[in-house]
Amino acid sequence: MVNVSEARSVPELLRHHASSAPDREALRYLRDTTGTDGTPLTYREVDRAAAAVARRLSRSFEAGDRLLLLHSFGPDFIVGFLACLYAGMVAVPAPLPGRYRHERRRVLSIAHDSGAVAVLTDDASSAEVGEWMREEGLDGLPLIATDWSAEEPGAFTPAADLGRETLAMLQYTSGSTGEPKGVMVTHGNLLRNVTALSRAFGLDEHTHFGGWIPHFHDMGLIGLLLPSLFLRSRCVLMSPSAFIRRPHTWLKMIDDFDVAWSAAPDFAYELCCRRVTDEQLGSLDLSRWRYAGNGSEPIHAGTITAFAERFTAAGFRAESLSPCYGLAESTVYVSGGPSARITAVDAQSLEDHRLSEAVPGRPHRSLVSCGAPADVDLRIVDPRTGDPLPDGAVGEIWLRGGSVAVGYWDNPAASAETFGAVIDKVEGRYLRTGDLGALYGGELYVTGRIKEMITVHGRNVYPQDVEQELRAAHQELAGCVGAVFALSDTGPDPVLVVSHEVRAGLGADVLEALARDMKQTVAREMGMTASCVVLLRRGTVRRTTSGKIQRDAMRKLFRDGELKPLHTHWHMPRQRAAVHGSSSAQSLAEESTV
Repeated sequence: MVNVSEARSVPELLRHHASSAPDREALRYLRDTTGTDGTPLTYREVDRAAAAVARRLSRSFEAGDRLLLLHSFGPDFIVGFLACLYAGMVAVPAPLPGRYRHERRRVLSIAHDSGAVAVLTDDASSAEVGEWMREEGLDGLPLIATDWSAEEPGAFTPAADLGRETLAMLQYTSGSTGEPKGVMVTHGNLLRNVTALSRAFGLDEHTHFGGWIPHFHDMGLIGLLLPSLFLRSRCVLMSPSAFIRRPHTWLKMIDDFDVAWSAAPDFAYELCCRRVTDEQLGSLDLSRWRYAGNGSEPIHAGTITAFAERFTAAGFRAESLSPCYGLAESTVYVSGGPSARITAVDAQSLEDHRLSEAVPGRPHRSLVSCGAPADVDLRIVDPRTGDPLPDGAVGEIWLRGGSVAVGYWDNPAASAETFGAVIDKVEGRYLRTGDLGALYGGELYVTGRIKEMITVHGRNVYPQDVEQELRAAHQELAGCVGAVFALSDTGPDPVLVVSHEVRAGLGADVLEALARDMKQTVAREMGMTASCVVLLRRGTVRRTTSGKIQRDAMRKLFRDGELKPLHTHWHMPRQRAAVHGSSSAQSLAEESTV
């Protein structure tokens, strides 16, 4: 039997599964909002569909060509993705262009940067995608609907020279701190990363997978779909929109289909705590959910605790919560493991870039462990000197191993900067993640991003800590997101900006009082002065496709006066003038209270 660790390529592994277990259910797509039915596909059907589309692609394109995949929820995406790999071509997953200008521009940037020679989509999305292509001047590219049922039957043999070094896909980064870049992921990267994940959690062909994470996102594709297929298991999928509308349907799917592995970003667990009713809770049995992966965005201790307490009545076990750390540049998975560990650390020590146990009576922060590194050489390094740091010290996370990607597509300068780090007297090159963290007791604790750390009067503060304290203190912010950032070029004193969405229906007096109270919370809990508090409508805070806050984008929108806030409170008028200028008619000053 060919297993994941021995396979030379993805097609070799899947063709073996189609031969050894042709009638085993591979995928099931739930079509309705109740999650009670779905469209199943066997391993034979998946293989035949991918081969049929690959045969069609091979008539028009060459091995190594990049194909942009723009699909709505459904089996067409995975068929198109696998067809690219069968044909030796490079899959470029991306979200549908969407309604908003920044979303459409991002997909256009991916199309141009990748040099895509064609666009694959599904029948339901072809009109929408075609219109976007015409608007953006891409109508010269072929638009192909991956409707495998219309393909002629016949044999197709994947390219003989496919191997672990063959480029499989370009996974475009979330772009939380800049323009998206195409991470070059090989067949070997995919196989090695799934092997690491499966060994860390003890996953095998008897582990049922399920979830709703978008297929174009690395957590949904490489953290859910591909592990299930590679391990010859079953994956049940529901649409992201169905989850957002009715969060309990995710949990119902886990119950109905005996799902053991299902992962989601932190916000999904928080949403379930708020939106799942007692009646819905009473009908659930979550005792078979062994691994509740949590990753892709900062993991909050409060969310972990609240979810475990809320759903214990449904048989959910707290030890099933499994925080993970990963990034596209290392395929997706880096560390994690069963059972969430929450550690209280001294707040002052954290500001001084080290972890130490909390002292009674002193301020502390609760950090969530992301488990032990899996099949990777992980070092904590001083980002300024490149020197390794001892256990407990906070520094940049550097990685080396078989899951680390080749580099960025057509971007040698960025590749050298990110993938070419060197540690003195250590052979080989490391990936600089840009993330800050520490190894503490053999486990990884991620504390933030280097570029997002706020330094005010010599103090180092993580923006997500400020945002979390505010949500804990003010019910008007519950279930909303915020972006805290600093402006350091406005004078001798940095301007600390707290922007946050609020729930709908709050009057002007309530907003004014809330802004003042938030300023006091920042002073009381963080010992800092919020120069400006900006209250926003839901949906205003920019996020990546994986839910990460785009603080750099929010900083730019704020400086350009483009946020259109519900209310703005400035600590001092001169700071407002320094940021926006005294004559800016379109600035936030029009809606400010000083």
